[in-house]
Amino acid sequence: MSNFDSDGSTGNEWDERGDLAWNEFDWERYLREQDEAVVRYLRFYQACKATPNRIDVVAEKMDWGQPDWSEENDESDVSDEPGEDGRFEEDEDVYTLHKNPIFIATKAIYLGLNRSWQSLAADPAKVPQALAVGLLASLQRGEEQAVQAIHALDFGDYAMAVSLFKRALGTLNGSLALANGDAMVRHRHALAWREEALPQLFDLREIWLRVMGECREELDHPADDEE
Repeated sequence: MSNFDSDGSTGNEWDERGDLAWNEFDWERYLREQDEAVVRYLRFYQACKATPNRIDVVAEKMDWGQPDWSEENDESDVSDEPGEDGRFEEDEDVYTLHKNPIFIATKAIYLGLNRSWQSLAADPAKVPQALAVGLLASLQRGEEQAVQAIHALDFGDYAMAVSLFKRALGTLNGSLALANGDAMVRHRHALAWREEALPQLFDLREIWLRVMGECREELDHPADDEE
């Protein structure tokens, strides 16, 4: 899906590979690497915040849209067989949801929003506590709903993904309403946060709307069954 190709290429990958002989340490290392990808995205995103097409620029910086992320990826150099110790090669590109570009972008933008709001809202002199709690809950609820949608997307259930993204958009609109409410604009520090946050919330909406549009295209024109 353009620079945000949602096809995780799961394709029963685990069935083909059999039991992945990784222990808890291996998975912890893998998850830390994926956490670093989220932080890297956020770093690129914040550096490009003044760029109008920042979500596309950041996608390029993350190397999305390159052959690595396409269905035509040449995997001839990658072995599907484990080594003698039962493990796959170190550079094996094991796929989980955590590698999905939509997941990474969504988690990263929400990470930035949550960090900045929590830091500000911790001081009751700067933000009314009702607003502090309400907006934080809205941000966290929107992120959770978006992640559920990305799960559906990753499994190829495009109709469910659209429905879940619509829920996430509804919650995001609630976050926007809070950000534009009287309680926000009456407080100087909160208003400054709002000016930084609004473009980020609109970027989330743009990413999700793109994905929803492409999901609907898939539903209207499903790909021919592979021979």
